[in-house]
Amino acid sequence: MKVRPSALIIENNHVLLLRYNYSGHDVFALPGGNPDPGETLTQAVERELSEELGIETEIEEMLMAGEVLLSPVKEDVLHCIFRAQIVGGIPILNPAQTTALEVVWQPVAALAQLNLYPNVGSYIASMTGGYVGKIDQSFFG
Repeated sequence: MKVRPSALIIENNHVLLLRYNYSGHDVFALPGGNPDPGETLTQAVERELSEELGIETEIEEMLMAGEVLLSPVKEDVLHCIFRAQIVGGIPILNPAQTTALEVVWQPVAALAQLNLYPNVGSYIASMTGGYVGKIDQSFFG
């Protein structure tokens, strides 16, 4: 199982997401990525946000964790979502570091209706967290 830490950044009741398109479907992801060897989860999130979006962040507490189980098709993923704040810069895509198509701010209330990766919109909207168990995840592509 691989681990994917990501950031939940909320400003004015809107969440920072990256928009991708897979097989004609818009898919929105919390920004984050895979840790490099020797890197902590929070260091990985800070690095990914810096590389992909050109922002400096303060990573705070872990809000939730849950698994997307894909075996035997792909490797299972443990998602660890951290609260984060932007402390420098404006989020702008760096196409050399991400395949995302754009940065979007979506209202918290709309998250449950989006194709979200990981699919935790209802947890974010209700601000329930901790260990959420298996995440029911749809895939497009």
